[in-house]
Amino acid sequence: MTSLSNELLMEPNRFVRQSGLVPMDRLHDITATVIGVGAIGRQVAIQLASIGAQNIQLVDFDLVDHTNVTTQGYLADEIELPKVTAASSMIGRIDPTITINAIQDRFRPQLEIGSAVFCCVDSISARTAIWRSVRDRCHFWADGRMLGEVIRVLIATDLDSHDRYSQSLFPQSDAQAGTCTSRSTIYAASIAAGLIVHQFTRWLRRLPVDAESTLNLLAGEHVVVPSNG
Repeated sequence: MTSLSNELLMEPNRFVRQSGLVPMDRLHDITATVIGVGAIGRQVAIQLASIGAQNIQLVDFDLVDHTNVTTQGYLADEIELPKVTAASSMIGRIDPTITINAIQDRFRPQLEIGSAVFCCVDSISARTAIWRSVRDRCHFWADGRMLGEVIRVLIATDLDSHDRYSQSLFPQSDAQAGTCTSRSTIYAASIAAGLIVHQFTRWLRRLPVDAESTLNLLAGEHVVVPSNG
């Protein structure tokens, strides 16, 4: 056995504590596409990197703003950098072996995506356009929504949940005033991302996922709608 092989055998396994919770064989075969790396999306990308996703695609046209340091977890020296550049740098610091495809642009219908898509944009109209483009091209779809301390996570993985999700898309004129993250905190974004990634790992384990869950932090209310699958 070579010295290099000995070194690899002696190297600590950083995934040992999540063994049995995250099936690494399935995870390694998946490209995860995160559309929008703002409040929720950045946290989703970091958590995906931490659990061992090996192929992560980031899509966002925006630059880091000074308010993003407070609400999205970006760093002071990342202000005015493209969000996909800053998020890619953080992912690389977590695990330099991860393949990152960073796209500084709005989502385009012709974009090639992964089989797991995490939609973390801040308007209903954007969600609707993205959903219409990718619904027949992905196997796992997650949509994270947040306003103040109210979090809503929607998951679509089959025909029934696809239909349910489509019903959640209403005209932008009917949406509450302000973008999804016009009032936000880093802790709410982190919780939302955790709920999304948890549903993803359930799907990886072939366990039933929740079609919808709403968490009101201030009221202490958590409402879950299981999928029919």
